[in-house]
Amino acid sequence: MGLSPFALSKSHARRLWLRAQRLDEHAPFGDGPGATRAAVEHLGYVQIDTINVIERCHHQILYTRIPGYRREHLRQAQTVDKTVFEYWTHALSYVPTRDLRFYLGAMKWYRQHRSPWFAKVKEEDLRRVLALIGKQGALTIRDIDDDVLVEKEHPWASRKPSKRALQLAFYQGTVTISERTGMLKTYELTSRHFGWQRPPKAASEREILNYELDRALRSQGVVSVDSACYLDAPRKPAMRRLIEARTRRKELVSVELEGTGKLQHWARPEALDAALDPARERVHILSPFDPLIHQRKRLHLFFDYEHRFEAYVPKDKRRFGYFAQPVLVGDEIAAVVDLKTDRERRKLLVQRWTWVSHRSRASRRRRIEEALHRFERFQLAR
Repeated sequence: MGLSPFALSKSHARRLWLRAQRLDEHAPFGDGPGATRAAVEHLGYVQIDTINVIERCHHQILYTRIPGYRREHLRQAQTVDKTVFEYWTHALSYVPTRDLRFYLGAMKWYRQHRSPWFAKVKEEDLRRVLALIGKQGALTIRDIDDDVLVEKEHPWASRKPSKRALQLAFYQGTVTISERTGMLKTYELTSRHFGWQRPPKAASEREILNYELDRALRSQGVVSVDSACYLDAPRKPAMRRLIEARTRRKELVSVELEGTGKLQHWARPEALDAALDPARERVHILSPFDPLIHQRKRLHLFFDYEHRFEAYVPKDKRRFGYFAQPVLVGDEIAAVVDLKTDRERRKLLVQRWTWVSHRSRASRRRRIEEALHRFERFQLAR
């Protein structure tokens, strides 16, 4: 007869998640360039996004956990130390290079199958860009100026056949992004970038499942099948079997999370037994793509806060604003601020401030404003 699930209050669950995300302590990864590598390795991935209303989300996610973070630290990790690389997780992300073998299977799939996204890429275009990089070295799309432009297939597509070919070669793992300046990517042959004599051995499907579950346990504290397989539905049945096997071996404990009905969660027993300090009211301005925020259903479940990403919502229908940022105070989402950087006047503008908590607003406003001033200094640092 199985053990009864561990009864977990939402307050306890939030603190476990905040501890796993390293949002409950100051400078958890230390300082200097090594902190960036450590943060990406702990989180498992840091999402990249093109929106530039304020600081790009990958820099903001790192700044949130590394108070002394500098943008050049990420460049050093990617381009010099090569301890992180770019690839697709649930979105385009920075991923630890130590985990690269878990992505080689996806790269192989793109070499063996032609995704509908790349159906119109011609083999001669692919061979041409690879030969060009092989002969001339790493390049950006701006270095290729002899393309015959074609019509766009969708709003985010490029009219340059070479760009489409480079994107396909990236997904296939033949080239990697060796440097990024803003959104301008430099492509290099993967083997030359990493100095491989031969590539590492690809992880098996069983190893990938274990890797994804361990990553979720490390960065989420309390997990569900959905949170471990976010936007990866085909792996959910196998993930459930893996979780159940670990539970039978007492490596995981079934958790009954307050107010979640029949949705099952699990945690490591040592995580549930760990002594947690009383929640300090640390203030964090969070990107909508932060690992604490981007799984919207999970966020709502744990924090009773429903985030809306409204960049693509008509202006008159927005509740929080174009690029709204949830504000974490202690273990509560207390407010949402819609921010915009005025780069000419060198100011961070608060377009809209929405309270979502009724607790002690006056003292919290002062502390949130202090956090916004710190974020402004980071934003505008040259």
